[in-house]
Amino acid sequence: MTITVAIVDDQPLIRTGLRTMLEHAADLQIVGEADDGEKAVALVRRHRPDVVLMDIRMPAVDGIEATRRITADPELGSVRVMMLTTFDLDDYVYAAIRAGASAFMLKDARPEDILAPSGWSPPAMRCSPRASPAG
Repeated sequence: MTITVAIVDDQPLIRTGLRTMLEHAADLQIVGEADDGEKAVALVRRHRPDVVLMDIRMPAVDGIEATRRITADPELGSVRVMMLTTFDLDDYVYAAIRAGASAFMLKDARPEDILAPSGWSPPAMRCSPRASPAG
């Protein structure tokens, strides 16, 4: 089963790094990239990826608002959003969860953590225990 992925980050170097890493995974297919939240929502509506790798902080429409728009759209109910950020702040984690994100990962994660097969099964995507409001 191939999992389709959209990459959203305002930094071209980060998008290129993620794309390069994901292109080597046999069961992942990149369907597009965006550099802001507004374009991300349009990309997701057009391609309906299984997973969106979404940066939190971007100019104009940020990742939290883009995630909120995606998860609020009934036609996009199967899309899962994995938030990526350099900021290890509980406020971001909780905002991502409230917006409907399925997972949260810091950008300093190891490539094998991002590519872990258990993390890419859209129905199984969950926030890590660290991201739990209770933990």
